[in-house]
Amino acid sequence: MVFWLSGWGYLLYFVIAVLLFGLKIVKEYERGVKFTLGKFGGMMSPGLRLVIPILQAWQRVDIRVKAIDVPDQDAITKDNVSLKVNAVLYYKVSDSKRAVIEVEDFGYATSQIAQTTMRDVVGEVTLDELLSKRDSISKRIREIVDKATDPWGIKVDSVELKHIELPEQLKRTIGKEAEAEREKRAVIIKASGEVEAASNLKKAANTLAEGPGALHLRTLQTLNDLSSDKSNTVVLGVPLEILRAFEGGGGGSGGGKKKK
Repeated sequence: MVFWLSGWGYLLYFVIAVLLFGLKIVKEYERGVKFTLGKFGGMMSPGLRLVIPILQAWQRVDIRVKAIDVPDQDAITKDNVSLKVNAVLYYKVSDSKRAVIEVEDFGYATSQIAQTTMRDVVGEVTLDELLSKRDSISKRIREIVDKATDPWGIKVDSVELKHIELPEQLKRTIGKEAEAEREKRAVIIKASGEVEAASNLKKAANTLAEGPGALHLRTLQTLNDLSSDKSNTVVLGVPLEILRAFEGGGGGSGGGKKKK
């Protein structure tokens, strides 16, 4: 009778040990992959779950979105420009079973594929395209990485190019090119303004020429403006009509003297 009670006691101890070591809590943002005697034994959803010690094992998988900092990569563009580029990749586990069974470390594997893909994509474009079309290039990298990691149950949400490091000599060259482009635009704008100003002056001259007294009024206005100026030097412009009037008067008197 004592032996029978001792047997039940050991059984009770065993049940308590199983409950203590076998009860697992799976959080809402996690999934559990269970293995029974080394074989896949099913998925564990959030909540309190039982894993039988020795016979069963499990692996916890976080299904939240994760960010991978893709380190600086030495790359050469299509037009043979050497540079360094880095990025950040956002991904999440869409299939916990495949993420555990198909690949040893899905985070490390995803990072390695992102690095090689980024170098390959940068090598397919020129420097100008890399600087001006960063969004499309990032989208291209995301599509390639997402397709490569799909068998592992990984979903790549986005890839963003963070920084493009150019050689110092190339930076100076690009700076000179940008400065020359700004000077070019300034010259074009100045020339366009001069053309417009000349056209307006021509219209003003034609308007003054059509009115007999318009030029005299303009002269009086100029003298009025000069009177308010504190400058000691005043240049007075005499209209051509006044000079021609003097010329006409001088010619008439000279002709009369010749008649005498």
